[in-house]
Order: sequence, then C-alpha cells, then structure tokens
Amino acid sequence: MSEENKDPEDKAEGKFDKAKGKAKEFTEEAKESAKEAKEKVKESAKKAKDKAKEFAEDAKDSAKEFAEETKEAAGDFAEGAKKTANEFSEGMKGVTESDNKKILAGILAIILGSLGIHKFILGYQKEGFILLGVTIIGFVLSCVGVGVFMVWITGMIGFIEGIIYLTKSDEDFYNTYQVGKKPWF
Repeated sequence: MSEENKDPEDKAEGKFDKAKGKAKEFTEEAKESAKEAKEKVKESAKKAKDKAKEFAEDAKDSAKEFAEETKEAAGDFAEGAKKTANEFSEGMKGVTESDNKKILAGILAIILGSLGIHKFILGYQKEGFILLGVTIIGFVLSCVGVGVFMVWITGMIGFIEGIIYLTKSDEDFYNTYQVGKKPWF
C-alpha cells in the first residue's frame, strides 16, 4: 500500500513509532552526555580538592615560616631593648653615683631649684629642707602676697646655684661642693 492509501491511523502509528525511536535515541544520547558530564564534574571536583589541599599545605608552611620569623624578630627586639635598658641604667648610675654630680645638680637647680632637690643630690639635707620648707610656706601664704615673694626668692636661689654649678670646671665643682661641702652659692 502506498502512503496515500494508508489509513490515517496507520500513518499516525508509523510516525509515532518513528518519534518514539528518535526519542529513544535522544534519551540515550542525553544519558551518555549526562554520564560524560558527571565524570567531568567528578574529575574537576577531584582536581579542585587536590588544589585546595596543596594550597592549604602551602599556606600552613608559609604560616610556620612567618611564625618563626616573627619569633626571631621578637627575640632580636627583646635583646636590643634589654641592651638599651642596660646601657641607660649604666649611664644613669654613672650620672647619679659618680663622685662629680655637677651636671645633674646644675640642671635640677635650674628647673626645680625652689624645691631644693639639687641640695639633696649633693648631700645637703638641711639646706634642701630649708628651701623646700620656705617654698611650701610661700605657696600657703601666696594669697597674702608675701608668699609669692618667698617662692620667687627660692626659685632665684636655685637658678643662680644651677648656673654657678654648670659654669665651674669639674675639678673646681668637686673640690668646692663635694669635698669642701660649701652649702650655699
């Protein structure tokens, strides 16, 4: 029978079978493509996982190196700080414990002369307490007016003594104020 003479139902059945075959082929191709895609995804995931492990190991190694370098730098800094502190301590001992306290006494006399601190440094406790007492009494009496004059006088005494201390030679200062024990000017 020719195509024209076939029953429309037969025609439809043939076309349906043909479409069914094509759908089956397409389904098989789709399944195959899905399998290939699944394999590619698995492979890509495995590569990504391996790269992540490698990156994590590199990061861990870098962190260890950084920690070691930091620890070493901190140790070097601590050593330097300790060395500097020791040098400063030795320098201060040299200034405060030496036989000649000229510079320390002179600077303290100029800056804090009214309090008599320079007198205490040189070992003149009585004179230091006199200056300190007069200054404190001057602060108390400053509301009367006389106190300002007292504070000003003790400050001038300290300033003048500081200038005298700093202008004397080391030997002259030592002989006059530390050996000879001259308490004022």
